[in-house]
Amino acid sequence: MSFQEHIQAGYDFEGPSICFGAAVYQNQPVQGLQVRMPLNTVNRHGVIAGATGTGKTKSLQVFAEQLSLQGVPCVLMDIKGDLSGLAKPGSSNKHVVHRCLAAQIDYNPTGFPVEPMSFSGEKGVAMKATVSEFGPVLLAKILDLNDTQESVLAVLFKYSDDHRMPLINLEDLKGLLRYANDEGKAEIGKEYGFISPASINAILRRIIALEQEGGEAFFGEPSFEIQDFIRRDRDGKGVLSVIRLMDMQSKPRLFSTFMLCLLTELYAKLPEEGDPEKPKLAFFIDEAHLIFQNASGPLLDQIEVIIKLIRSKGVGIFFITQNPEDIPEDILGQCGLKIQHALRAFTAKDRRQIKRSAENFPISEFYNPAQGLTELGVGEAFISVLNEKGRPTPLAHTLMRPPLSRMDVISKSELNELVKNSDLAKKYNREIDTESAEEILKEKIEQAEKKRGEEEKLKKHLKKAGRQRKKTEPESVLSEMSKNTMVRQIGRTIFRELTRGILGVLGAK
Repeated sequence: MSFQEHIQAGYDFEGPSICFGAAVYQNQPVQGLQVRMPLNTVNRHGVIAGATGTGKTKSLQVFAEQLSLQGVPCVLMDIKGDLSGLAKPGSSNKHVVHRCLAAQIDYNPTGFPVEPMSFSGEKGVAMKATVSEFGPVLLAKILDLNDTQESVLAVLFKYSDDHRMPLINLEDLKGLLRYANDEGKAEIGKEYGFISPASINAILRRIIALEQEGGEAFFGEPSFEIQDFIRRDRDGKGVLSVIRLMDMQSKPRLFSTFMLCLLTELYAKLPEEGDPEKPKLAFFIDEAHLIFQNASGPLLDQIEVIIKLIRSKGVGIFFITQNPEDIPEDILGQCGLKIQHALRAFTAKDRRQIKRSAENFPISEFYNPAQGLTELGVGEAFISVLNEKGRPTPLAHTLMRPPLSRMDVISKSELNELVKNSDLAKKYNREIDTESAEEILKEKIEQAEKKRGEEEKLKKHLKKAGRQRKKTEPESVLSEMSKNTMVRQIGRTIFRELTRGILGVLGAK
């Protein structure tokens, strides 16, 4: 079988598909020999890897564009700030013409429906989630709590639910922790069991560390609704939600928190789809090593579980990173698509990594990937996808097609215009004054202090009145009353209710 027959047999699909570019053989593109991916396997996940400057971000851009044209909405993590160009049409040059001729495709520059978003204060639609929605299990994994600390957090969430105290932001959670360690210790201990002050203080320290990475900007209201990711414009193009994360390089814990929250919400709220003809949503995670490099074991386990299960929801997840080894093996093994740009071999360690990366591809009689990975040009990649039956396609050296949108960032004024015209910005970029747990607890403490003050005044008044009666009466009224059994019982009841008022006022709803 010739090379052309080999590639045509592997990449000729009956259903709708995406064209990545033209196949290359002996360093020359074969005109019209397209490397494609069927839409019905996009939910099998994938990885786009390559050294800095080899074109992996442009491959991401091409992939997202082609999905949008097929009506598939996408979520893109924009770490470097260069994906905003998707909103504006691109421009032609000799390199663009060469690549389009090789793949025998038309070049019609166009902008795409882009929704700029942010959860860290960048310009765009403000994305938030309440602490209550986040839940104790997920929060414990992010904070890397031990079993005891996680159980304490679960108790406090249960207390807040039972007493209708919404935990909106991290200040609410900190206020509840302080309350459980002080004024509410007896009340919570009686109702749910004793809570160790050491565990409370340990959780507080972890929350403060998360706040220092900017976590307070993510937790709050109004909460973002996952369904707002799954939208199309009037022309039927899938909306590209570009989440601007240019300040995330120094905040890996916050990045992991955000990513796990979104993936968990997607899995929890989307209906089962099985294997649809085309995906419901594609999720692109740029600089994926930021998720994994500082993630705890429980957090990695949670991400792995979500990756395995979310396929049935019609969601495809794609990791973009410099080296495939940045991604844990158990997660990498779930990826059906592999787009591998050039790798650099400056050290012995680099050469070993390249050899291992080459072993991820199907064996080919036409290519030597271990050698070819260091020889790929900019905008070239080794590609292997899953065919319509879920089998890996032959390895194809590919000259990637050019993006139809701008291969550069948009200006500040263009970004402001996008946000100004966004319906989602009007929905989410506003403050909601909701009574939170911190305010409720503060009110309860103030009421308790006021009650204690009134009771102290009453005690002093009764004490003073008692001294005056002793001067004029041979025996006090209370002494006379104590001789009567029924009166003594009434006195004990009054005293018990007074004591409950003193000690239990903080438990009042």
